[in-house]
Amino acid sequence: MPDAPKPTTPAALPNAPMACEYQEPLSRFRRERIQDTVVFFGSARFIGMDEAHKQLKLLDNTGSTQLAPEAEQPALDSDSAGDGTVNALKHSRAEAAVEMAAYYEDARKLAHMMTEWSMKLSGRRHRFVITSGGGPGIMEAANRGAWEAGGKTIGLNIKLPFEQMPNPYVTPALNFNFHYFFMRKYWFVYLAKALVVFPGGFGTLDEMFEVLTLDQTNKLAKPITVVIYGSKYWKEVINLKMLADKGAIGLRDLDLFKFADTPEEAFKILTEGLIANHLDAEDLAAMGQGQVSSEPEADTQSLLGPDIAKTLS
Repeated sequence: MPDAPKPTTPAALPNAPMACEYQEPLSRFRRERIQDTVVFFGSARFIGMDEAHKQLKLLDNTGSTQLAPEAEQPALDSDSAGDGTVNALKHSRAEAAVEMAAYYEDARKLAHMMTEWSMKLSGRRHRFVITSGGGPGIMEAANRGAWEAGGKTIGLNIKLPFEQMPNPYVTPALNFNFHYFFMRKYWFVYLAKALVVFPGGFGTLDEMFEVLTLDQTNKLAKPITVVIYGSKYWKEVINLKMLADKGAIGLRDLDLFKFADTPEEAFKILTEGLIANHLDAEDLAAMGQGQVSSEPEADTQSLLGPDIAKTLS
């Protein structure tokens, strides 16, 4: 496994007109031959399994019945008191981190599988490129899996009061730093042909329901496959079936997404949806017969997308 690359500074999008946050990504996606994407949403707070186990071992003070001394414990929260309550809280958080690290590893594996599969597609442009918010956690896992598979991968970062550091696995030419949330969300959705929602918090919920609402109201130009990953987590967080039972949404709205609990299950749902909705017999027959050129695309914007498309309604 190659060493992780050094983080690259996200492309500075001009601050002035918001139109710049449309034009610059547009030109970059065209130049890098990006046709469409598979988007991963999820918590920025989850870490990889190795780091999670390392933190728990520090707390467990392996070989002893007592927790490690306070000075040896990882800073899992902002509390600095050294009483047993804080230690117990830190231990609980560390155990939860190991549990949630499984989702990091699953996102990494799924992104790797999807990238390997999509790289077999021939043509002038890269299909179904793994895209994330460009930060840590599940975002890092998705970009990391794609990078480890040797594919391009996109990071759509955002300027926040508390800086969200870009992860090192985003393709440098496709590493963006947005000022406007709505322009970032536009690029998340516009090129997406599939979406995978891993466990997360407020931001993940916001992004998931925004896409589901657009799909529900036929505001997307093309069909999108939505996978909600981790059924146990999500069914404890929100009862989506109750929304239908109480009439808040239609029963058919439950068909807008599918649950998955393993990378293999999610991969099957995603590839079946992408093949049914976005690939034809010629695309499938040409799989494995050649890769998309690694050279930047010439300035043929009139021939290459993405361009503004009509909605389904």
